[in-house]
Amino acid sequence: KKIITCILTCLLTNIGSAQSLYFPPLTGNAWDTLSPASLGWCDQYLDTLDDYLASNNTKAFLLLKDGKMVHEQYFGTFTRDSLWYWASAAKTLTAFAVGMAQQQGYLSITDTTSSYIGNGWTSCTPLQEEKITIWHQLTMTSGLDDQVPDNHCTLDTCLVYKADAGTRWAYHNAPYTMLDTVIESATGMALNTWVTTRIKQPTGMDGFFINIDYNNVFYSRARSMARFGLMILNNGNWNGTQVMTDTNFFNAMVNTSQNLNESYGYLWWLNGKSSFMVPGFQFVFNGSLNPNAPADLIMALGKNGQMLNVVPSQNLVYVRMGNAPGAGEVPITFNDSIWSILNQVMCTSTGMNSEVSNTSYTLVPNPAHHAFQINGVAPGDVVTLMSINGQRWMETVVNDSHVVFSTGTLGQGVYVLRIRNKEGFITTKKLMVVH
Repeated sequence: KKIITCILTCLLTNIGSAQSLYFPPLTGNAWDTLSPASLGWCDQYLDTLDDYLASNNTKAFLLLKDGKMVHEQYFGTFTRDSLWYWASAAKTLTAFAVGMAQQQGYLSITDTTSSYIGNGWTSCTPLQEEKITIWHQLTMTSGLDDQVPDNHCTLDTCLVYKADAGTRWAYHNAPYTMLDTVIESATGMALNTWVTTRIKQPTGMDGFFINIDYNNVFYSRARSMARFGLMILNNGNWNGTQVMTDTNFFNAMVNTSQNLNESYGYLWWLNGKSSFMVPGFQFVFNGSLNPNAPADLIMALGKNGQMLNVVPSQNLVYVRMGNAPGAGEVPITFNDSIWSILNQVMCTSTGMNSEVSNTSYTLVPNPAHHAFQINGVAPGDVVTLMSINGQRWMETVVNDSHVVFSTGTLGQGVYVLRIRNKEGFITTKKLMVVH
């Protein structure tokens, strides 16, 4: 009786979850929609959102609520059928592919990497190399040096020992890329074949990996990224079909995976944690990764602003594809800026701020080392600098179209800039200070 009860409970849970979300058909272009007005949203701010996206070289933006399309916008010559690259946002697709390989018994993430791709794949000593497991590749804790001239390089001469595996977090592309070789060796299938049969076919996704230099770059339509996000939103389940049955792997993937960077799972970025690290730095910043976003947000983030955001508490998914060269390897600040406008669209404050944002303000450089400049301000604007916890450090009235501040008196960490214009509207920006 206990076994039957457990089975029925699981079935009802899956059915209930699937019924609360809409899933588009596996083929064709049909996708149910919801109007922002029917959700009680402030749709007058959609123009503000689209203007901001267009001004930052966006090609596609999709916003889903309960699985249904609320806003789907394409810019320039880009269309629903255009293909675009995911960049590092595809790391999350690889993480899921690894989980599927473990689920089907082809590998265990506690296995050493060498057991699948052979000894000598790094320039480490045999003892150092033997400590690196698939789990370390998933969590960015391989211990290999990310400061080599080309940290995308997967040659053994580029994979240099820096620290014992598991003792150092660093955003390092090459060890991640080697996961593709692990998958192929373990399953006996080409990477594209594995992803097609295990992920794309069950969800109706399209797309493919292309080898470019040292990287395997995934290309797809924007809706395919949305489909992937919808499956993640539903805990690895697509419309009642449990694609990932390894719940332990899935839960570990979308939660803090190690104690070095709280805001990182298995190749997913996590919001709402008490601290975070960023690519290229060995600093731990206090505060949440995206203060304007919901605390339970999980993110796939890639170069030039490729972004997939999933918010379980609100049944939200958003996709952004395009060019944003200033956004960096991982567009953390850019993502937060979009959320500041989305909060207006949804007439809610889902993050730490409830102010109306003026997206003409820019903050450079960010992270800042010695000084930073605010562009787009006007005489009479009031700029307030606060710590992430709300402690006020400085307040000044602007008398020019830009203003420069020194960071000499500021400790390393995350700060919040509030800019109040003469009409009383407030914009909030996040600043990272590193020394």
